[in-house]
Amino acid sequence: MWSLCFLQDVLYTVCNPVGNVLRIVIFKRNGIQAMPNRLNVVRNDNTSWDYTKPFLLHRERGKGRQRQAILGEHPSNGYGPHCPLLTLPTNSRYRRSSEQVQDMISYPPLLPKTFPSTSSSSLLGSSSVAMVSGLHPSKMNCSRIFNLFCLYGNVEKVKFMKSVPGTALVEMGDEYAVDRAVTHLNGIKVFGKKLNVCVSKQQAVIPSQVFELADCSSSYQDFSLTRNNRFSSAHSSRNIIQPPAAVLHFYNGPPTLTQHQLLKLCSEHNVPSFIKFKVFDAKPSSKTLSGLLEFDSKTEAIEALTVLNHHQIRIPGISNPFTLKLCFSTSSHL
Repeated sequence: MWSLCFLQDVLYTVCNPVGNVLRIVIFKRNGIQAMPNRLNVVRNDNTSWDYTKPFLLHRERGKGRQRQAILGEHPSNGYGPHCPLLTLPTNSRYRRSSEQVQDMISYPPLLPKTFPSTSSSSLLGSSSVAMVSGLHPSKMNCSRIFNLFCLYGNVEKVKFMKSVPGTALVEMGDEYAVDRAVTHLNGIKVFGKKLNVCVSKQQAVIPSQVFELADCSSSYQDFSLTRNNRFSSAHSSRNIIQPPAAVLHFYNGPPTLTQHQLLKLCSEHNVPSFIKFKVFDAKPSSKTLSGLLEFDSKTEAIEALTVLNHHQIRIPGISNPFTLKLCFSTSSHL
């Protein structure tokens, strides 16, 4: 009988020329199974594989068995910091996973050039901390990192590393949030700098060596109690995980918010202006406004979201400000 890992690769090889394979799940059950519209894959292993999330590798501690793939070698593990440089083979399944996956994924230079080819849990262990390098030295701070990463999970703490300029550690709610952040944010450009996002060896962010950033803000910030985390409330199931896109969805704006006011907001904060604007029809009882903003490019939308997400808008006569919230839209254009 074929091994499961071999069968998985055979299925991929046979099916992928017909259509792009997104996920494979092998069920070890008897009887007829219902055919779901979407397979839920929580880890990439011998019985399941999500080709849209190549970093979703997970192994139990102490079990480091690796398999040889007929489609080419896979990385020894799915956690970025343990590999100083990972070049994807021409026939690797990762090349067919998603346009978000880059042909080459480079990791921060502070890692040793080599490491033993071991399967110890220290190398294969997961972490709820992400490492981000390539940050703009004067335009990125803890709040702006939060604005971007909070779309993929709760952000607990953010800390810039004094010894490595342009690099920060982001502690998130769990390892799956880090996986989503790596999948969707690694390789994007923010303020002309290419971000490098990978899983850190650190298990937690400790507020040591706090210093002042170029914009005079603190190099460390704790977001564990902020209400702007979107995966803690009863409505967290409504969150739709979206990759960066040229269209932003805005919500929780004041009901009197206009297109001119939003354009002025972009201008005042030196971020690209949107080219199209759409407001959703609101119920008569609604106290907030929501809609869509289309930008010239995905990069421009990312920069606008990084700066303006959670911007507070004050309205005369109303004591509490409106916290404008942004996320990437499922719409490709307006």
